[in-house]
Amino acid sequence: MPKTPITTYSDFWPYYLQEHRKPGTKALHIAGTAIALMLLALAIAEGKWQLLLAAAIAGYFFAWVGHFFVEKNRPATFTYPLWSLFSDFRLFFTFVFGGLEREYRRYGISSN
Repeated sequence: MPKTPITTYSDFWPYYLQEHRKPGTKALHIAGTAIALMLLALAIAEGKWQLLLAAAIAGYFFAWVGHFFVEKNRPATFTYPLWSLFSDFRLFFTFVFGGLEREYRRYGISSN
């Protein structure tokens, strides 16, 4: 976690990227977000609202595996839950549209 509290999202995003440098962590986050989005779409399409819980579990499970076993750091979700959730989706869509490595370069963060 940062030494001083982060007070703006514009400061949080580079911190988030720093905490997601390893390819395995990013892959697990992207996979978990993709599964969560598919379950969310299925819940809406079929009216199976219990799938909302499955979506949340899938998203967080993959992300936390990445943090605890790959990146070996503490998920930002515990301190910055809303910014972290938003950033999980931002990471996913930035990857999907091909701009993720550019974001790492923009902030001078090495993406292993």
